[in-house]
Amino acid sequence: MRRRLILKPGAIGDTVVSLPALEALRADYTEIWAPSQNLPLLRHLGECRSLVSTGIDSLVIPDATLRRLSEFDEIVSWYGAGRKEFRQQVAALPFRFFPALPAGECGVHAVDFYLRQVGVAEGAIPRLPVARHDEGFAVIHPFSGSARKNWPLPQFRDVAKHLPMPVFWCAGPEETLADAVRFADLSELMKWLAGARVFLGNDSGIAHLAAACGVPVVAVFGPTDPRVWAPRGATVRIAEWDWPPERVANEVLSCCSL
Repeated sequence: MRRRLILKPGAIGDTVVSLPALEALRADYTEIWAPSQNLPLLRHLGECRSLVSTGIDSLVIPDATLRRLSEFDEIVSWYGAGRKEFRQQVAALPFRFFPALPAGECGVHAVDFYLRQVGVAEGAIPRLPVARHDEGFAVIHPFSGSARKNWPLPQFRDVAKHLPMPVFWCAGPEETLADAVRFADLSELMKWLAGARVFLGNDSGIAHLAAACGVPVVAVFGPTDPRVWAPRGATVRIAEWDWPPERVANEVLSCCSL
């Protein structure tokens, strides 16, 4: 029985776009070490553990962790590729390192960036094992991992005024927005998002999450490249920062019928 360990750091969006590559890496026994918040996105692929809980992020890797690593036939790692001291400590182990982010792959979509690394054909669409159920409401998440990627909140509010359906605002635990729907666990957020008729947001991990749940998505892009970072799917549409709210609202309504 072939035993493979996958080390996958990164934010929510980075994890979603890597799902097709991770699926291709499944072995007879697969274990994934990743940030604790991302584990609900990965449990369908194998056994999951928090990276921090393993002790692998320690300056000196504990002996118990090294013994655990030695139990695998192969270790595919997006963790520690640029850390010389880490690579020296695991040099005797069957590691295969990959760059974590597609910064140097201009024009190559992030999903394909990861697929290329593992030698799989490009073009896959990330999917999460959650049941899609259209309950007729729109979700707007006006945040992202970086303020520079956020379309102004008043613009989102103007779009909401043009939508002939209930609108729910979504925010993370540390994002300030009155009356927003919040979930501490991504598994609960996935189930709720799967009931939306349409999702509107920025270039964000939650936009990728919604698309992977099968929800029609309109993502507003400004400083980042949608050729690389747009959520992928047949029901995904890209809006631009300089569009007026009325045009974005029309795109959202058009997306609803897909």
